[in-house]
Amino acid sequence: MSRTLNRLSALKAERTKQPGMYADGGGLYLRVAEGGSKQWIYRYVTNGRPRDMGIGPVHVFTLAEARERAREASKLRYDGIDPIAHKHAQRAAGVVEAAKAITFKQCAQGFIRDNEAGWTNRRHRHDWHASLTNYVYPVLGNLPIAAIDTALVLKTVKPIWERVPETASRVRGRIEAVIGWATVHGYRSGDNPARWSQHLEHALPARSDVAKVEHHAALPYDQVPAFLAKLKQKDTVSAACLQFIALTAARRSEATDATWSEIDLDKAVWTIPKERMKKGTKDHRVPLSAAAIAVLKDMAAIRVGDYVFPSRVSGRPVHGASVAGLAKRVAAGVDITTHGFRSSFRDFAAERTSFPREIAEAALAHAVPSQVEAAYRRTDFFDRRRKLMDAWADFCAKPSASGKVLAIGKREQRA
Repeated sequence: MSRTLNRLSALKAERTKQPGMYADGGGLYLRVAEGGSKQWIYRYVTNGRPRDMGIGPVHVFTLAEARERAREASKLRYDGIDPIAHKHAQRAAGVVEAAKAITFKQCAQGFIRDNEAGWTNRRHRHDWHASLTNYVYPVLGNLPIAAIDTALVLKTVKPIWERVPETASRVRGRIEAVIGWATVHGYRSGDNPARWSQHLEHALPARSDVAKVEHHAALPYDQVPAFLAKLKQKDTVSAACLQFIALTAARRSEATDATWSEIDLDKAVWTIPKERMKKGTKDHRVPLSAAAIAVLKDMAAIRVGDYVFPSRVSGRPVHGASVAGLAKRVAAGVDITTHGFRSSFRDFAAERTSFPREIAEAALAHAVPSQVEAAYRRTDFFDRRRKLMDAWADFCAKPSASGKVLAIGKREQRA
């Protein structure tokens, strides 16, 4: 009687070259493929259909090891378990276990990698990295993403919620986004413990209840002309950028990151693309006064790249900290911020001109507070804003102790 088990030998398995299936017994086969590769196969029948389960290549598993694996598969079949289905289930369980080891920081890096291509604002990318590094990674960074719960989110956010509520709110939102990314990718399941609505809103006070109104330190508008006169004595890129900020009432990052492609000197217009605006919803056109154009022409004379106000480092814009530091030095002890020039301009428009409020607000690119008004507004008041910016530039060059610029119909005249 021929043997039904252990028909093959290690030597035969090594020497067999002819393509085909060679039975060892007990469902174990040696499969020799065209080209010479060899695999151990466990063959069985389920629901009347033959199935082949790969055990592994001959150069990895010995004959004895292949027989043991075939025997384990036969035991599963005896218990009514499909060996291939069992193998897939084990792999899936392994994936789940591996996912449990993925940390919050790894998921955050994955979220940033998948989304930063759409973040055209350089400052936005920096803020994401900085806020996670400063506030989140020390608490959650090395923890498995699947282990992050509400208590851990609160442990991260609570210490800064009342101290810097705006920053804390952004941090919470970024934690929520990272956890959402991890859920979509199968690294965790269940509700998002960082969500605000119907969750953390019951554990933290509303931001409006803890936020303190923090006004940016600003010069009184009637001191701006003297400040600019001192500033003009400094022949640096930071000084030119600071003059431009004061004359246009622009945000610091809008000015420092300005490129020549945004400037139309002939039409005296600076168009800031929506990607660089705070709200990011639409481009903002800034009418340029003669004084602002003069600053730009000075920079054009030394143009070295794409940025209007270049850094000493090739291909980079002037650093905002350099501009802010210069403002404090020129102010000589007076508390001041670059953002404060927007306040100075706004006070000037309110107290020394009769331009309507919406003209000044449009000049600052502030959102329209009323949704109804925003829905019907179809203009950015560009021509009237140009007259306002010219009035501001004239005031900055030759301050007057009295006199109000009146806006009457479509004409502006000095009272």
